[in-house]
Amino acid sequence: MDGRTATAGRADDGASFAPGRVLSDEGYDVTRVADGHRGLHLSLTRSFEVMIVDRGLPAIDGLDLIARLRGRGVSTPILVLSARGNTEDRVDGLDAGAEDYLAKPFELIELLARLRALLRRHPDRAHLLPVPGGSLHLATRTVRFADGGHVELSEREASLLALLAARPGAVFSRYDLLDRVFDAAESESVVDTYVHYCRRKLGRGVISTVRGLGYRLGDS
Repeated sequence: MDGRTATAGRADDGASFAPGRVLSDEGYDVTRVADGHRGLHLSLTRSFEVMIVDRGLPAIDGLDLIARLRGRGVSTPILVLSARGNTEDRVDGLDAGAEDYLAKPFELIELLARLRALLRRHPDRAHLLPVPGGSLHLATRTVRFADGGHVELSEREASLLALLAARPGAVFSRYDLLDRVFDAAESESVVDTYVHYCRRKLGRGVISTVRGLGYRLGDS
């Protein structure tokens, strides 16, 4: 599938997998499966940027699913969710081939942060980044909104927004942005100009000014 995608299974305590809607709201293109057989089939026939695997999947256990995928050369980053959270359980999950392990109960903000961290460690898979109100598709330099609308950005606008979106909450000085996005020989005022362009296209809330420090993604 295009864009950053998460797969998820049924919770091992019998409850529904609540984060699915939250992930969609955050700009992820979510494919949800209810058992390990379906997860294995989709993971072998389609491309995902990150997977969330519950240990308690029917048909094929979550850790068995991960081991099978790794055995067949699937290298997609995987985060395990489980009510089993002692040290031995975590070690089993990581030894099976997962990159991260999150025990229940958990806070959704932690799940989202861990997914962002996985994608930062695998930048070759990060084709889509959540931004306020939608998601930035890097390949097309397009911001797509939840209501189906979209806005195309210039190369510099997209690069600026992508840098901020890759580290939500981080504050970048004008010098940092000039050095990483623009030509260091240019004036720092070019940063302000392109922040203005992004705000004009996407709304003022897309980038906030942190007085005396610089800019960051989202509202202040």
